[in-house]
Amino acid sequence: MAFNPKSEFLRVIQSRGFYANCTAVQDLDRSLSVGTVAGYIGFDATANSLHVGSLIQIMLLRWLQKTGNKPIILMGGGTTKIGDPSFRANQRPILSEDQIERNIVGIRTVFSRYLEFGDMPTSAIMINNSDWLDHLNYMEFLQDVGRHFSVNRMLSFDSVKSRLDREQSLSFLEFNYMILQACDFLELFRRHGCRLQMGGADQWGNIVNGVDLTRRLEDEQIFGLTSPLLTTADGNKMGKTANGAVWLNPKICSPYDFWQYWRNVADADVERFLLLFTEIDLNECKRLGKLDGQEINDAKTVLANAVTELAHGRNARNTAFSTAQSVFEDRSSSEGLPTLEITEDQLSANGFPIVQAFLKSGLAFSGKEVRRLIESGGARVNGAPISDASFVIPSSELTSAVKLSSGKKRHALLVLKK
Repeated sequence: MAFNPKSEFLRVIQSRGFYANCTAVQDLDRSLSVGTVAGYIGFDATANSLHVGSLIQIMLLRWLQKTGNKPIILMGGGTTKIGDPSFRANQRPILSEDQIERNIVGIRTVFSRYLEFGDMPTSAIMINNSDWLDHLNYMEFLQDVGRHFSVNRMLSFDSVKSRLDREQSLSFLEFNYMILQACDFLELFRRHGCRLQMGGADQWGNIVNGVDLTRRLEDEQIFGLTSPLLTTADGNKMGKTANGAVWLNPKICSPYDFWQYWRNVADADVERFLLLFTEIDLNECKRLGKLDGQEINDAKTVLANAVTELAHGRNARNTAFSTAQSVFEDRSSSEGLPTLEITEDQLSANGFPIVQAFLKSGLAFSGKEVRRLIESGGARVNGAPISDASFVIPSSELTSAVKLSSGKKRHALLVLKK
């Protein structure tokens, strides 16, 4: 963003890393500064929950509401029957209306944690685009809307072009998706005065279509804003693990597993994730993100606690945290594990060296083996991966039992004899 926004919403999303691109951003800033702006994000109902990959969009809606504006959740009851082709290799499976309806009910429970619904000017509302898409008259649609879309321009969008460049089939059904999404923005403007659509950077072309269509048919200015596409520090897609997606519905992904996902993020992701997925003060996010060594694990715990509380509530957060403590720190929960007892005089000035801990506990038989284990990501202390062979387990951690792990199946306890 090339200027200092006056509106609180744009200031927040700029400072916390949500901003990628915007149409007429200065005009949007003025609109946000003088009154309540209704803004929406669309979600197709392809599953009965959203996952962590949608969390940046959910947080955008939350910040929109917290800064005095009105969030609209648009459920794609209509567009789910088609499927967004953006950057996909294959057409999505077509769901039945009953499946779509069940999915919408499940997704609403996710939003009930992040947004306030009601009848106030800034209360969130959830709308289903099947309300208008299911009743389109095809001939009227072609005459009123279709004539404003250039096939040449539609073919130039990256979301379509990448599919065609790979010589992968793009059905006429899917090709219509971007037109229907533009209709969504037009209808939300007409029905609810919605002037802002937000989405990921991969939705830029679809969003601009809606802005252009509304300008042509209503002679009104509306706005589109996108957020960066998010990957983890190692380049993986956000919210994906070896066990699959990290879902926001506690019936699919337990609060404990959800908590563990955030507790185990890479060190390089901590500051960015604190800014995007929590409401912790900016300066505190930056301070925590700059910690290193064992202290960065404390920052990850802060991250896991904050994100879990937003998603599942304080009680679930406390239970997940307590369970994690018992698993990784409480010796009584690790009965039967080999135990290495050390004394004060075996500690260095800073603590106990990780190489010595693995050797003396029998988890490795040579310093070279320990280093290979660390390089492969298989060495963990209290569940946190160790990336540096010079790491020293701080004396402060030894006030209780420390759990050492070699891979997923071999563990030992390190205990300071008192």
